[in-house]
Amino acid sequence: MRRLYFHSLLSRAVTEPAPTPDERALAELGASLRARARARLGRSLAIREVDAGSCNGCELEIHALNNAFYDLERFGIRFVASPRHADVLLVTGPVTRNMAFALKRAFDCTPDPKWVVAAGDCACGRGLFAPSYALEGEDGAVARVLPVDLHIPGCPPTPVDLLRGLLALLEAADGRIPHAACPTC
Repeated sequence: MRRLYFHSLLSRAVTEPAPTPDERALAELGASLRARARARLGRSLAIREVDAGSCNGCELEIHALNNAFYDLERFGIRFVASPRHADVLLVTGPVTRNMAFALKRAFDCTPDPKWVVAAGDCACGRGLFAPSYALEGEDGAVARVLPVDLHIPGCPPTPVDLLRGLLALLEAADGRIPHAACPTC
């Protein structure tokens, strides 16, 4: 046992190197997202994230949007604690039977104009939990409970994919691109 302990102290961690960030592309994406939100709403975009029953993989990527590298606040986008202050409901995970009513209520509390974004494969109805008795419908897709404006696929979607999806949502709402051109599942 002692030999294993000393071996673990003296050996280096086996990890992959971190990906090299493309700060210019991220800043460009964020600036266009800020401009679209200002043009469409006249203010910053407010997002309410709702976990409808996920494994928390998508939530980790969503929380990464607030870290020092992505820093979503610098783009004029913020997460809010109440759906009454939100423009976008960002729903992750398959909708469980227990969460269907709460999700509908959050949607009803969100003021117009409002958008619903299904983030991740589970929210699109094709995730890991898909055929289960505990889900609303047979696949737990958010579209079975709420009218979804945008699907962002991925297990989990990366923070850059989430930013691109929000930009596509605002451009579709502005009429710059047809709704069918938004990324869907």
